[in-house]
Amino acid sequence: MYDQQAHVGHSPIPGYPEERSREQSNTIIGAPGAAGAIPRIGATPKATVGSSVTREIVQVLFPALILALSIHLFLAQATIVFGRSMEPSLFERQRLIIDKLTYHFRAPYRNDIVVIKRPEMEELLVKRIIGLPSEKVEIRDGYVYINDRRLPEPFPHEQYPQNIPAYTLGPLEYYVLGDNRGNSNDSRAFGPILRKDILGRVWFRYWPLSQLHSF
Repeated sequence: MYDQQAHVGHSPIPGYPEERSREQSNTIIGAPGAAGAIPRIGATPKATVGSSVTREIVQVLFPALILALSIHLFLAQATIVFGRSMEPSLFERQRLIIDKLTYHFRAPYRNDIVVIKRPEMEELLVKRIIGLPSEKVEIRDGYVYINDRRLPEPFPHEQYPQNIPAYTLGPLEYYVLGDNRGNSNDSRAFGPILRKDILGRVWFRYWPLSQLHSF
């Protein structure tokens, strides 16, 4: 960085001989345009420092942004539980990680807890898969029947007395229910969901820390 306080090339100060002015100009170190000027050691132009910092920020942040976006789109996504439809398995304000990769390699299983995006709804839904493609699903007095056989449900859930007529699922349809059967908007209300409506399965609960759990 050049010494910006040095002034070279001005007219000699009145009353001083020109030789003295010339002598002074020859002793200025690092003056712009001075022949034989000695630059300050270790000094770096401000423009170079700024561009270097900008380049380093781009080199660090851009790959990190691409990685985060790729993870969000293809691998995993964080979400928050809103509502009480999955109690007692999930409670409101709990934070979850959605696995978006597994279903690229296999079909969803029965009892998987999944995150759903319905075309007609803005919000995401968290439900449990009960019926699989091509199965006949029916609810009698609150009990789920698959292909006329009562379905064992080995997870905590509310038993809600209700009757739903039998329905045979299509080749890409799934039947989903909330564990809180008396307080859930699910396939009993909007019908079966399509495979493409499933964003991923709930893989891990990471908040609160006292309730860490993998599903």
